[in-house]
Amino acid sequence: MATRIEHDSMGELQVPANALYQAQTQRAVNNFKLSPLTLPRAFIQAILRIKKAAAATNSELDVLDKAIAGAIIYAAEQQLANTGMEHYPVDVFQTGSGTSTNMNVNEVLATLASNKLGQQVHPNDHVNAGQSSNDVIPTAIQLSSALAIQNQLLPALRHIQTVLAKKSEQIGHIVKTGRTHLMDAMPVTFEQVLGAWRSQLAHAEQQLQQQLPQLQQLAQGGTAVGTGVNTHPEFAGNFARRLSHDTGLELSHSDNFFFNISSQDVSVACSGALKTLAVALMKISNDLRWMNSGPLAGLAEIELAALQPGSSIMPGKVNPVIPEAVAMLSAQVIGNDTTITIAGQAGNFELNVMLPVIGYNLLQSIELLSNGCTALADNALRDFKVNQPNIEQSLDKNPILVTALNPVIGYEKAAAIAKKAYQQKRPVLEVALEHTDLSKEELKDLLDPARLTSNQ
Repeated sequence: MATRIEHDSMGELQVPANALYQAQTQRAVNNFKLSPLTLPRAFIQAILRIKKAAAATNSELDVLDKAIAGAIIYAAEQQLANTGMEHYPVDVFQTGSGTSTNMNVNEVLATLASNKLGQQVHPNDHVNAGQSSNDVIPTAIQLSSALAIQNQLLPALRHIQTVLAKKSEQIGHIVKTGRTHLMDAMPVTFEQVLGAWRSQLAHAEQQLQQQLPQLQQLAQGGTAVGTGVNTHPEFAGNFARRLSHDTGLELSHSDNFFFNISSQDVSVACSGALKTLAVALMKISNDLRWMNSGPLAGLAEIELAALQPGSSIMPGKVNPVIPEAVAMLSAQVIGNDTTITIAGQAGNFELNVMLPVIGYNLLQSIELLSNGCTALADNALRDFKVNQPNIEQSLDKNPILVTALNPVIGYEKAAAIAKKAYQQKRPVLEVALEHTDLSKEELKDLLDPARLTSNQ
C-alpha cells in the first residue's frame, strides 16, 4: 500500500497515501485492533455537524479566521453530503473519551479544508478550536440519538400503531379465548388484544418523547472538564442556536456542563426507554408466534403471511420469521441497555470514560427498533388472517366460560361444571343445563362469549 509521511506532537509515521485522515488517526488504527466495529455513520455525521457549527460560531466571534472557517464549513458540508466511512476507521473500543474519533474527524476536515484553501488548516488549532473531545463526544452522542429518535424511531413507532388501528377495524369484532398463564381464560375480542398492543407502543412512544428535552441539552462549550476553558464566553449559546437551525431540533447548551461531561445519565435514561419499547415488541412478537402456532397441533388462531420456506429438511413447513427476528433484535436492545448501564457508571471524577461504546449501542438500539417496528407492521401485523372457525370451536368448549355463572350458582358448583365439561370435552352450556335449574335461554345469555368481553 502506498503511504505518505504525516506527523503530530509525538513525531512522524506512515499513513495510507489516499487517506484523508492524518497521524493521530493512524496511531489509533495501530493501537486499537480489538474488533471490526466502528462508530456508525450517524455518529460521525453528528460530529461533522458539530465541527461545522463550531467553525461558523468561532468565525462570528472572531476566534477563527473567516477564510479558514469557511474552508472547514465547506469540508464538513462535503462530508455530510457523502460520508465515506473508509476515512473513519477507528475501533469503537478505543480511548474512553472518544478522542481518537474526534481527532479522526478533525484531521479529515483539516485535510479537505487545506486542499480547498491552499494553505494548512490545523486539526487542533483550527478545526478543534474552542472544543475538547470531552465535550464533542458527549454532544455527538446526544445529538445523533435525538436525530435518530426524531427522524427514524418515532415515525416507525407511529406507523406500527397506525397499522394496528387499521387491523383492529377489520377484525376487532371477532371474539377469541383469552389466556392467562398460557391457559384458557375468559374471552376477549381482537380489538382488546390489538388495543393492548397499541397501548404498550403508545406508552413507549411517550417515554421516548420525554427523553428528547434532556438529549437536546448539550455539553458543547464545557471543553475539558466543564469549566469552558479555551472557549469564548458566548460560544455555547451561539453554537446551540446554529446547530438548532441546522438540524431542526430545539437544542440548547446544558445548564451544568460538569453534569453532561462527567456523567452519562441522560444516555442511560434514554436507553431505558428504548429497552421498554424492546420489551413491548418482544411481547407482541411472542403473542403472534403463539397465536400462529400449528397449523394443526398448536393454537392456530391466526395465520401469518408465508414469507419463506421454514425448514431445510421438512417440506412445506413455514415459520413466523418476522416475529422471531423482531424478538431477537429486542433481545439485542435489552443487552445494549445493560452495556450502557455499566458504561454509564464509568464517570470517574470529571469525565465518563466509556463514551464510544455508549454512542455505538444507543444508535444500534434506535436503528434496530426502528427497523423492527416497520418489519413487524408491514410483514406480520398488516396481513395476518384470522382462523375464525378454529377460534369459535375452541371458544364454545372453553370451560372457563362458567365463570359467568359464579354470581348465580356459586364458585364451587361452577368449578364442578367446568371440570366435567373439560373431562367430557363437551360445551359448558350442555353440562350447565344438566346441573342447574337455569333454562337454555338463560344459560345462552349468561355464557355468550361476546357478552363476556365487557362488564355490561
